[in-house]
Amino acid sequence: MSALTVFFYEGKHFFNNPFKIIAITLFIIAGIYGLNNGSSLYNKQKTAIEKIQDKSETEKQKYLKRYEEGKLADENRPWIDMSRPFWAIWYTPTYHLKSPSPAMVYSIGQAEQYGFYKRITFWASPYDSDMAEEIANPERLQNGTLDFAFVLLFLSPLLLLILLYNIKSVEAELGFLPLIEVQTASKNGWLLARFSFYVVFSILAIIALMVYGAILNGVFQTAPIAFAQMLLYSLLYLTFWSVLYFFILKYGKSILGNTLKMVGLWLLFAFVVPAAVHQSISIYKPVILMTDFIEVRDKQQDLYANDSLFQQKLVDLFPEITNSPVYQDSTKIDLARNYSASALINELKKESIQPIEEESREKNRLIKYTYWFNPLTFFQNKLNSISRTHYQDYQTYRDEIQALIDKRTSVLVKELWSDTKVDKEKYLEYNEVLSKTN
Repeated sequence: MSALTVFFYEGKHFFNNPFKIIAITLFIIAGIYGLNNGSSLYNKQKTAIEKIQDKSETEKQKYLKRYEEGKLADENRPWIDMSRPFWAIWYTPTYHLKSPSPAMVYSIGQAEQYGFYKRITFWASPYDSDMAEEIANPERLQNGTLDFAFVLLFLSPLLLLILLYNIKSVEAELGFLPLIEVQTASKNGWLLARFSFYVVFSILAIIALMVYGAILNGVFQTAPIAFAQMLLYSLLYLTFWSVLYFFILKYGKSILGNTLKMVGLWLLFAFVVPAAVHQSISIYKPVILMTDFIEVRDKQQDLYANDSLFQQKLVDLFPEITNSPVYQDSTKIDLARNYSASALINELKKESIQPIEEESREKNRLIKYTYWFNPLTFFQNKLNSISRTHYQDYQTYRDEIQALIDKRTSVLVKELWSDTKVDKEKYLEYNEVLSKTN
């Protein structure tokens, strides 16, 4: 009996086994549901971003109209004068957006935990209440978000287990193996042929699901490389489990024994190892409570209470203001200093954020060291990275927000102390310059 004959015989056996058909059906349904979850979140974020962009443009046109009509001072609040840099920049609507990748259809990752849009103001920070606090990927892994990545990482090993658990063991228990050895050239070849049928079937199911996800989000047109990478890592993950299960079946002698070993391996790599890694790292590097960031308020009050210290820190940060016209004018210097406060507060926040982010980087470095015995976390992070929903993607996004805040406060201070008068052209310049991270 050739291996190809065995392969086709196993196909006939599969279609006559309702238990296995139900298993593959439920797997496909879960995959479709997960892909629709990812696609839904992607579309919601895209819609929200479009609304924000429209809102920003409406605000911009509203303030431009004031310049065109010469109504730069607010009638009800006369101190608000848009010919002054502070108020002109204050009313320059700047949002920084993290556009979702179409590959989010495959892995939601941390997209539900972190903000994807941020209004940039003088007092903004990457760690404001609308931006989630630091957390590492394994801590999110156990939340149970049902997306394609969850189906692949947790359910595909179970599917393989259900499809493979009784291969060879039934024949071994009934004493048919000697007869099989007579009919086939190789017992291992017979086992491999039967085993391969289910692996190939699982691969085809995963490819079909991925193609469905690509159609949902237009991945083939917008992110073909992401599709290829996602497919590669999905197949590598399935291969990892296939190899483990093959050796269990090859050396196993009973259905119960093989099933218990497969379930044990699944529990070990899907739950025990990631949980142990998470717990160990949490003990070594406890969850960051952001207390350093909160203490900025106390430092801020100390600055406000000491004018000479305030002025010295401002000069240290922006030495060029000592040659500005406002610095030489005692009637204007106090107002300029007050309006410049956000620049110093921004520096205080950055100083407090630095150790927080270093702790985050260290935790993620420790997690990477566990990849060699923690494959599920490795593949989870790879899938998240491909779909641009990884922790590092949001760290990059926070860095860009900080760069925009730095630019905003820097432009504010330089314009204030230069005593710039803002007109329509200058306002348009603010809108262009303050929206660029470089």
